[in-house]
Amino acid sequence: MRDNEVVNVGPEPLTFDDVIRVARHGAPVRLTDDAMAAVSAARQRVDDLAEAPVPAYGISTGFGALATRHIDPALRAQLQRSLVRSHAAGSGPEVETEVVRALMLLRLHTLATGHTGIRPTTAKTLAALLSAGITPVVHEYGSLGCSGDLAPLAHVALTLMGEGVVRDASGKPMPAAEALKQAAIEPVELAAKEGLALINGTDGMLGMLVLAIADLTRLARTADVSAAMSVEALLGTDRVFAPELQALRPHPGQAAAAANMVRLLAGSGIMASHRDPEACTRVQDAYSLRCAPQVAGAARDTIAHAAAVAARELAAAVDNPAVLDDGRVESNGNFHGAPLAYVLDFLAIVAADLASMSERRTDRFLDVARNHGLPAFLADDPGVDSGHMIAQYTQAAVVSELKRLAVPASVDSIPSSAMQEDHVSMGWSAARKLRRAVDGLTRVLAVEVLTAARALDLRRPLTPAPATAAVVEALRESVPGPGPDRFLAPEIDAAVRLVAEGGVVAAAESVTGPLA
Repeated sequence: MRDNEVVNVGPEPLTFDDVIRVARHGAPVRLTDDAMAAVSAARQRVDDLAEAPVPAYGISTGFGALATRHIDPALRAQLQRSLVRSHAAGSGPEVETEVVRALMLLRLHTLATGHTGIRPTTAKTLAALLSAGITPVVHEYGSLGCSGDLAPLAHVALTLMGEGVVRDASGKPMPAAEALKQAAIEPVELAAKEGLALINGTDGMLGMLVLAIADLTRLARTADVSAAMSVEALLGTDRVFAPELQALRPHPGQAAAAANMVRLLAGSGIMASHRDPEACTRVQDAYSLRCAPQVAGAARDTIAHAAAVAARELAAAVDNPAVLDDGRVESNGNFHGAPLAYVLDFLAIVAADLASMSERRTDRFLDVARNHGLPAFLADDPGVDSGHMIAQYTQAAVVSELKRLAVPASVDSIPSSAMQEDHVSMGWSAARKLRRAVDGLTRVLAVEVLTAARALDLRRPLTPAPATAAVVEALRESVPGPGPDRFLAPEIDAAVRLVAEGGVVAAAESVTGPLA
């Protein structure tokens, strides 16, 4: 399936691939017939409650701590407008387009389950925004991860009303009313419960989790490649990665990482050069080399746990109150972001630790006491040239930042809404720092790849494994080999792009086949 093919949105769960294609690749969406039937049936129940004399939360009452007030029918349209306008209170830097599109899609899916009571026309308008590439401007701060991602989703709802600021399909900022007019999309006049249905979800947290899982899955494989390159260039051994040793501690991620490294190092002339016990007197490699599968494997198992949580959430319909299949409309606490917040924080720990081990391997290359015959700092003329000395400083700075980002957001809670919302998840904050952590890990692994490639070149005439050689070759398309000092920042940036775009893994897999 091509990235830009239409994604069907119905009551059934979305897939990770659906989210990635809509969020990152701009795929349009279509509400299925089943979705429209479910939405219409639930809306009829909300209309019935709106006309009833008994107050129903979110339909004929105020919100949060103001839920005790019964709202006159003549004021209910104003109630919805006021809710969205007041809750669109975000501040700070603009959130990335892929994140906003992800949260829009995930909110649309919840609407399509028929458990929110939204009108069909409102759901169709949200789908039209996605398909037209219109992205509401959402800000960094505003969500506490409880009662859903209220402020971010309110900025989206504001766009449905034809208010606020958006970016069009080309990325140009403009008033929402103008963008909707250009796309021939009619603004929505929100009816009873619709404002609440549009903003009371965990969609921002979930969207960022799905995107991070995709990135970290690729980076875990990249870490295996960079570790293999380092083990090879530092004259380490691959015998510690043997399957019979890994089986003694049967974690699936560890087995996968070790198997990857065995395949990556197969056929290495460098490895073969020191297999003779008389030629190599070292008994054991340092932990950052020997224990690479244990750390990368634990990272994989944690990513798998996070993916299981995300998959359950992709099958959820998060709203309060919720319209049940038997027609009841009931208050609930499903909007609390704790399940997502915990794994978002856990993944930040994964990113920090993978990066920490990568930086330690890089540092070994630069020290003549530990790099087994390579020049100091891998410099062309040590003393005149500094080689990769400061590249490691850059790594260290990023790793230090990643350790701070690994401090969990989910253990914090600040009561809000006059103590009605007295415990919150801070899951949005956990997701935002995870995105920075993923970026940092990408940069750290890129420096390791850059440094290990230089060291492999310096080992010539000994030849690296075909798989690691393919990675060096891919890097050499944009970064020249060893020589006198050059302007290093562009070379680091080129390596970062290669890692971020999956080029490191793709180069290795051109020899090994798909890595685990």
